[in-house]
Amino acid sequence: MKKHLIEPHGGELVNRICDGKVREYLLEQVPSMARLHLSNREVSDLEMIAIGAFSPLEGFMGKNDYQSVLADKRLANGLPWTIPITLAVDKADEKRFALDKDVALCNSDDQLLGVLHLEEKYDYDKEKEAQLVYLTNDAAHPGVAALYSRGDVLLAGKIALLNRPSHGDVEEFLLDPKETRLLFYYKGWRTVVAFQTRNPIHRAHEYIQKCALEIVDGLLLHPLVGETKKDDIPTDIRLKCYQAILSEYYPKERTVMSVFLASMRYAGPREAILHAIARKNYGCTHFIIGRDHAGVSDYYGTYDAQLIFDEFEPDEIGITPLKFEHAFYCKKCVQMVSKKTCPHDEREHLFLSGTKVRQMLKAGEELPAEFTRAEVAKVLEEWMSERNSELSHA
Repeated sequence: MKKHLIEPHGGELVNRICDGKVREYLLEQVPSMARLHLSNREVSDLEMIAIGAFSPLEGFMGKNDYQSVLADKRLANGLPWTIPITLAVDKADEKRFALDKDVALCNSDDQLLGVLHLEEKYDYDKEKEAQLVYLTNDAAHPGVAALYSRGDVLLAGKIALLNRPSHGDVEEFLLDPKETRLLFYYKGWRTVVAFQTRNPIHRAHEYIQKCALEIVDGLLLHPLVGETKKDDIPTDIRLKCYQAILSEYYPKERTVMSVFLASMRYAGPREAILHAIARKNYGCTHFIIGRDHAGVSDYYGTYDAQLIFDEFEPDEIGITPLKFEHAFYCKKCVQMVSKKTCPHDEREHLFLSGTKVRQMLKAGEELPAEFTRAEVAKVLEEWMSERNSELSHA
């Protein structure tokens, strides 16, 4: 199977899911361990490490890797990596955790998830991390705000996942990297393109997905379902939008949908690299990078997330970025286009921002067919109607 599929980042797919006698032993030891409650993002990172989506990481980053990622966009061994994956605790709490001891990792409801073997504790500079990773120190940036709210000491070491977090209604759409790789292998797909979104699907998404599908064997629709901004469309609604059109408008034998468990950091260019590397671990050979990937507000240039790939040699990243211009409907062309393919004036173009879409939905206005499929519009309109009704009765 290795010859058939792209290699994971670093050469081996990490598996830190603990079972059998080792799991039984660790469960017996848990009562004597110091207990640490993780944030939603840290829970997500824990699981992404354990299932191999963040290969080659086997745990939360130590100081050498952390500093190298900030300064050089690489792990200490030189392998490309752009986002620190770290575990933070408050300074006042740090003394509870002793080096070379195991720490019980729990979610906010005190449910045991896993164990950290604590190898390092170190201080870090939040201002420096914000500037290098997010390119801003502005606390209005959601990623920076999350960083500033964390503890001041980082804990590092390998992890073992004992109990997987519950994913509720999205569980049925969940495929781990080892499962997508096996699926691609049995489907005979040698080339697979991944598409990520945290928004409901619209015609521009469909256009670039199908353009990409023209040059590869299969498409992995990989909507992100980890923590996002409060004003983003809820996960269950986004998944309903995909389900509403997959059976009618996509070739079933060439399309797979699975959820991506990562939390959004809104780190723009650096996060685009992380998203690409993760999809390589899932077995994808290509990854769509569109307009303002992983961006927020106007903190990044429109195509900065594409330009960052030029800082690495193609074989270093391994997965091929497919760089798409912003797509829109042209009334003169009578089809979806981009600036690369359309010669007409902007007055002929139909483009709706996410803010404009939310405004139209809130006002009860119909979304134009040129912007989104009727099946998707129906899901969004029903959701907004229910939401407005709940707010009016609150």
